[in-house]
Amino acid sequence: MTKTQIVWINQLKKGNELAAFNLYNSYSKAMYSTLTRITNDTEAAKDLLQEAFVKAFNRIGDLDEPKAFAGWLKRIVVNTGLEYARKKKYFFENIEEQAELESEELDEKLIDNTTLHNAIKDLPDGCRTVLCLHLIEGYKHKEIADQLGITESTSKTQYRHAKQLLKTKLQHHYEY
Repeated sequence: MTKTQIVWINQLKKGNELAAFNLYNSYSKAMYSTLTRITNDTEAAKDLLQEAFVKAFNRIGDLDEPKAFAGWLKRIVVNTGLEYARKKKYFFENIEEQAELESEELDEKLIDNTTLHNAIKDLPDGCRTVLCLHLIEGYKHKEIADQLGITESTSKTQYRHAKQLLKTKLQHHYEY
């Protein structure tokens, strides 16, 4: 967080629209990426981005410490994406525990970002959402379960299944 951003936050609290514009420009790209990972839908992510910023700007008075803005905004963005996921009722497969997934890691091969991004994008909605929230956003399975209205066990199972699917996709990709 820069001193300039702190000034913008304080100005936004006083109703300065230019400060809102500047904060939006500073954070929108990262927040859009988060929403794209959660929704796997670029158009929905654009709409949700606007919605999340409106929520944040309307609640800016609730932010006590300007230095906490980035984390506070990220939480609003993720929650907005999760609300969307709940409304769409993403399908969370109940994978039988007996189908124990291997925990072997991929061979030590470099995987380019585009290949990895495309592989994640192709995961089933439930798996992709849990993988992104846990691995990329750092949420605990209990938090994911609470937010998505699933059990903690289902969140963990979805995560393991997502890793297995990614492993298979990426190994298949590098066989050619």
